[in-house]
Amino acid sequence: MEEKEIDKIYDLPFTRMPHFKYNSKEPIPAYEMIKFSVNIHRGCFGGCSFCTISAHQGKFVSSRSEKSILDEVKKVSQLPDFKGSLSDLGGPSANMYKMKGVDRSICAKCKRPSCIFPKICFNLNTSHKPLLDLYDKVESLPEIKKVNIGSGIRYDLLMRERNTKGGDDIDSYLHRLITKNVSGRLKIAPEHTSDNVLKIMRKPSFELYDSFMKKFNSISEKAGLKQQIIPYFISSHPGSKEEDMAQLAADTKAAGLQLEQVQGFTPTPMTNATVMYYTGINPYDLKPVYVARTKNEKERQHMFFFWYKPEFKGRIKNTLEKLGRTDIIKNLLGK
Repeated sequence: MEEKEIDKIYDLPFTRMPHFKYNSKEPIPAYEMIKFSVNIHRGCFGGCSFCTISAHQGKFVSSRSEKSILDEVKKVSQLPDFKGSLSDLGGPSANMYKMKGVDRSICAKCKRPSCIFPKICFNLNTSHKPLLDLYDKVESLPEIKKVNIGSGIRYDLLMRERNTKGGDDIDSYLHRLITKNVSGRLKIAPEHTSDNVLKIMRKPSFELYDSFMKKFNSISEKAGLKQQIIPYFISSHPGSKEEDMAQLAADTKAAGLQLEQVQGFTPTPMTNATVMYYTGINPYDLKPVYVARTKNEKERQHMFFFWYKPEFKGRIKNTLEKLGRTDIIKNLLGK
C-alpha cells in the first residue's frame, strides 16, 4: 500500500475499545498491552524462514504519514486512564518505518526472500532519520510525557558491521532508543546461536547479538540506566539438533542469560520453515534437513532453554553424555 492508502485505513473512526463481547469488568491482558500503542507501519522485509508477516502483510513496508500517526496519538491521549505514556510506536519490527527500495523497479524484479539476509541489499534505504523525526514530533505534543518502544527491533539494522551504509543516524537512533524510549526492557530476536540453524532461519550470526548487547549495556550504564535486553529464541526449528540446543544453552549462559521468552517451533502456512518441516528438505538447495517432529524430540530440545532448573539438570547431563559433549556439561552445569 502507498502512504495515502494506509492512512485512509488507519484514519477510519475506530473506537479502540475491546469487542463488545467482553462485558467483564476484569482487565483484558491482550488489550491492556496495546491500549496506548500506535502502529506506524505494516509489512516486513526481514524474510525470516519461520515468519508469516511478509505473507499476510507484505514484504514491502507500508508506512503511515506523520500527520496520520500524530492524529491517532492525540486520540489515544483522550482515552480514559491515559496518563501521558505511549506503550509503543511500532510495527512488526519497530525500526523499519519509511524503509524501502531506492529504485522500486529493481524491487519489482527481485526474487530475494529477504532484503537483509545474507547481506543488506544495496538498494534498500535503511535510514533511521524518519523515525527520529517522528519520535521528536510525537514527544513534542503537550499530551505526551514519554514514548516507549514496545515492539521488537531489528538490531542487525543498527550495527555498523552489518549495516555499512546506514550512516550516522543509526548510531543516533540507537542512542536515542536506549536512553529515552526503552521502558526497562528491549525486545530483540536472535532466535538461535548455531550458525547452521541461523542460516536456515535467515538470521545473522549470534556474534552480532554479543556485539549489540555490549553496545546496549555501555550506553545504558553511561546514562545511569538499569535496563535489560529480552531476547527471543526458538527450539526445534528445522535444522536444529539436540547438540545445537546444548550449544545454545552454553552460549546464552556465557552471555549472562537465563531464558524466559522462548518458544518451540510451530509450522505455519506459507513459510519456508514449514516446507522443511513436512518434507525434511531445504527447497533452496534440495538438501536434507533434520527435523524434530515427535513430542519427545521437541521436549528434549526445549529443556535446554531451562538448564538452570533442577528438574532438568539430570536429563540434560545424560543427554550430553550420550552426545559426547562432556565439555558442555562442565560449562553449563558446573560438574
